[in-house]
Amino acid sequence: MAGHESHYILPRPEFDKPVKLLIVVSPYYKDIADNMVAGAVAEIEAVGGSYEVVEVPGALEIPTAIGISDRASNFDGYVALGCVIRGETTHYDTVCNDSSRAIQLLGLQGLCIGNGILTVENRKQAEVRADPADQNKGGGAAAAALHLIALARKWGAQTKGVGFKPASDSYRLA
Repeated sequence: MAGHESHYILPRPEFDKPVKLLIVVSPYYKDIADNMVAGAVAEIEAVGGSYEVVEVPGALEIPTAIGISDRASNFDGYVALGCVIRGETTHYDTVCNDSSRAIQLLGLQGLCIGNGILTVENRKQAEVRADPADQNKGGGAAAAALHLIALARKWGAQTKGVGFKPASDSYRLA
């Protein structure tokens, strides 16, 4: 069973300046969402970060809320949390694919997002994945966002020497 495999987990990133994340959660399945938020909060607090939590109606609204926040606030990164359990219709496929695609597109625009939207076949799978003492996918999503923030800060501070650079005093004409 995949849930019992051993996986390598990157060490937590370290930050010299505080990080602030927005956790965007759909509490459609409230108990599952609460467990995922608990895992995410623990991971953020473990690096000394701060966070805010906002709720949206469903998984499809999560990327929209992240996009709105990016334009109107100052978060370093985002944690997307929700759960989609397969039902009797193809709506499951639409919600899974479209929410994931929208989050990926936001990430490709430079946003640091940890995607913790569970896409499962049944409630039992969701419970195991959401449980902070088991698979802790909420904590994993927060860890992913934190690692992306660390990379953005690392690469954002570098320059490649291309483009306009002001002349130093030694090159100025008298």
